[in-house]
Amino acid sequence: MIRTTLNFLRLLYAARTLARHDALFFLDRFARLPLPLVVVRKVMPVFALGSPKSQGLREGERLANALRDLGPSFIKLGQALSVRADLIGEDLVQDLGNLRDRLPPFPFEKAQETIEYELQAPLDSLFVEFDREPVAAASIAQVHFAKVRERRPAPTDDDPDAEEEVLRDVAVKILRPGIELAFERDLRLFFWLAGLAEKYQPQTRRLRLTKIVETLADSVELEMDLRMEAAAASEMAENFADDADFDVPEIDWQRTARRVMTQSRVEGVSVARKEELLAAGHDLTALSNNVIRVFLHQVLRDGFFHADMHHGNLFVTPDGRLVAVDFGIMGRMNRETRLFMAEMLHAFLTRDYHRAADVHFRAGYVPPHKSLDNFAQACRSIGEPILGRPVSEISIARLLVQLFQITETFEMETQPQLLLLQKTMVTAEGVAQSLNPDINFWEAAEPTVAHWMRENMGVEAHAAEVVKDGIALLRKLPAIVNKADALLLEMEAREKAREHILETRRQLAKERRDHLAYIAGGGVIGGLVVWLIVLLA
Repeated sequence: MIRTTLNFLRLLYAARTLARHDALFFLDRFARLPLPLVVVRKVMPVFALGSPKSQGLREGERLANALRDLGPSFIKLGQALSVRADLIGEDLVQDLGNLRDRLPPFPFEKAQETIEYELQAPLDSLFVEFDREPVAAASIAQVHFAKVRERRPAPTDDDPDAEEEVLRDVAVKILRPGIELAFERDLRLFFWLAGLAEKYQPQTRRLRLTKIVETLADSVELEMDLRMEAAAASEMAENFADDADFDVPEIDWQRTARRVMTQSRVEGVSVARKEELLAAGHDLTALSNNVIRVFLHQVLRDGFFHADMHHGNLFVTPDGRLVAVDFGIMGRMNRETRLFMAEMLHAFLTRDYHRAADVHFRAGYVPPHKSLDNFAQACRSIGEPILGRPVSEISIARLLVQLFQITETFEMETQPQLLLLQKTMVTAEGVAQSLNPDINFWEAAEPTVAHWMRENMGVEAHAAEVVKDGIALLRKLPAIVNKADALLLEMEAREKAREHILETRRQLAKERRDHLAYIAGGGVIGGLVVWLIVLLA
């Protein structure tokens, strides 16, 4: 009861903020609302004075502004909803997709306190220089530039083991004070609202709202531990170790803890600064193609992708390499899901709609009682208006958005792992198009996708998979044989035990029969003796 009351009070605060931005309109899209939301919808506009800033703005802009005012958890929620056109409508998707968090920085003293507590050392002993003013401040953390002193090999002819002391530029990321409690409070509210929606709106159960909130909660939990972000950056650096056109900052593990992360400083220009990139002589077409190539390598080749590839997290070094930062939100895909995505996209882009439908059925995303031909027809209705455009206007992101809009008709359950991929694909395509408005995602992606499909879906791949499975089976054979021997020995022991029990039972039965015979014989003899005594008497 206490938790419900706290959730309702938090809901009232959120509703008042939404009402101030004239952003409660989305509740009108539901045919039936639970009582708390009915009260909110009716009462809040009366008490909330509309902000002049909301006048003349689109619905999506008003909603994005309200979510930004509500804080980090609601910003994350808005970003998650930005790929759910089936839930909020396509008119809101773009504005929520552009939702970015910018908050005032917290004081340097708090940053210092966090660093010294987490790393168990004075700030001056950890860093030679530390900028008091942050270079970036977002909802979860802020970043300061600093310098560290370290010793590096400097071999000479006289001393191959010689070292030199150098200063290295680093960036230090620090979590906001109290951010964990703020997220915990709001996630409880989201779970409560998801439960209410699934209870009072049965048709929303296929959307798996609670599962979506669980996915958001898991993502937030990882973001609250900067060691996990450091590990993600390290893993991606290994994946692209041999790639000359993509790089990841190096993690300073000695100055990294749960609430503090230190990495090498990126020397480059943000991809958002198009004019600076041109002035530096960079080829924007090549950069645009590289964004898509890197994204597809992460998704298809590695099954581990940067799920927040917006302009602010991508930089270009003086030598033209693309560098990504901020690895707090990452996505993983198993091989089966990667095969599904590659085959589905290829089927759409070759206009093989029956195959596109069949892929969905084989993956189990569409219930088997639905018509394959009807779903293929639905796929055609999505693909033709998009693929029928000039090559320069084909949008893979739009195709995926349209595909999710037919989920209700065919009772498709939401696949949370694909939502994160869809969001990232929309973002990556947007970044690529901002660098080169004429880029076509498929033309840029086709070499990477085709190569991956040949390696993973061709005859050679199937043969390799069979060989791989055979090798795996051979490796397991000794264990299988040992287990079979142990099982046979156990069965033999059980059989011997059973035979022993049966033999014991037979022996006991025989002894019981003999005992009864002795008793009967004794009784007869005793009776005869008594009879003779009576007769003689």
